[in-house]
Amino acid sequence: MLELVMPTKDGDDDAEMGTVLPRMGKIQLPQTIKPASSQVPQTEVYTADRRAMEITGIQRDIASRRRKRLALLLARLSAFVFLPTILAGWYYYAIATPMYSTKSEFLIQSADGGGGGGPLSGLIPSQLANSQESIAVQSYLTSKDAMIRLDEALGYKRHFAQPEIDAIQRLDADTTNEAAHKVYKKNIKIGYDPTEGVVRMEVIAADPIVATDFSKALISYAEERVDELSQNIRNDAMEDARRNLERAKVERREAQENLIRLQEVYSADPTEQLAALRTQITSYDQQLLEKKLALQALLDNPRPNQAKVDGARGDVRRLQDVLTGLNARMIEADSSGLSLVQQSTEIELARADLATADAFLQSALQGEKQAALEAGRQVRYLTVPVRPIASDAPSYPRKFENTILAFLIFSGVYLMVSLTSSILREQVSN
Repeated sequence: MLELVMPTKDGDDDAEMGTVLPRMGKIQLPQTIKPASSQVPQTEVYTADRRAMEITGIQRDIASRRRKRLALLLARLSAFVFLPTILAGWYYYAIATPMYSTKSEFLIQSADGGGGGGPLSGLIPSQLANSQESIAVQSYLTSKDAMIRLDEALGYKRHFAQPEIDAIQRLDADTTNEAAHKVYKKNIKIGYDPTEGVVRMEVIAADPIVATDFSKALISYAEERVDELSQNIRNDAMEDARRNLERAKVERREAQENLIRLQEVYSADPTEQLAALRTQITSYDQQLLEKKLALQALLDNPRPNQAKVDGARGDVRRLQDVLTGLNARMIEADSSGLSLVQQSTEIELARADLATADAFLQSALQGEKQAALEAGRQVRYLTVPVRPIASDAPSYPRKFENTILAFLIFSGVYLMVSLTSSILREQVSN
């Protein structure tokens, strides 16, 4: 390819401008630009003073920008952090109505907490087995039902609608139960400790006496609800036991009346008569067997005494007639239409029914006693180890803590917004 490159006729200068290839035209190469005569280096020289002045100007410009950004930062912090924090502190220190707190503790125990089914039963704390009741009572005391009941009894909404309370904590005179319930849940704090089985309650109000009254009323409501939790179970168990006992008494009375009626109809005890007849039949059977043996002994004699043989045969015949009559008395019907065996069977069935009814009655009595014991064990009662006492100093608001908390909240919000805006600006500029 190098041999095919031919220089142009214009000389070396033209060859530098381009080359001609056979049958391919002229190839354009980058051209050099000759400097014009006017483009000459500047002869002006920077002095040290001028350079120092320019550096000073740049430093002043940077400092001015920094001061401007710092002023804007302080303005934003003042508008979004410091001013709201000052307003919050002013509210907590100067405007907020002081609230008084009344604390109390109670626990739910069962009647068999210290009693026994075994040697270790007394070692098991009863409150640990009553967590469901404790949680249920906790939910009830924070419910709208308890708030409405407290308002009807002691005027809860009327207390928080007083004009002496600040506008933020004050309820409207015609407020709804929903709005009052929100304030109620803020001012009634209840916690359950499952390790100790203790329910801790804190009641907040604008007056310490009122807070104490609210706390006592809520504890009484809790006692009623604890009693109602097991009332249905105890009532159902006792009702079933009493119903079974009444049914057993009725069945026993009917069985006894049936036995007495049969004894009156038959005028005598068929069982005793049948036993006497069977005793007689047994005795006559023994005598008949002896007479038959004696008759057979006489007949075995080659020349028996005919008088003795006839006497023995007569005795055998008479004994057989007696036995036939006795057996007939057992199986033949009398004036009642039943035989002695049938009468005895009915009497025995009536006595068996009476014995069964007695057993059922005894079991029902035992069941009622057991149900009463179980109902006694199911009883739950409320114990108040820490009773509510009126406070002599307000507990809320916590001025310093709430002010610091407001500062941290506003600072966090401002930091999040600043970071988000910076990230968005960076993304848009890119």
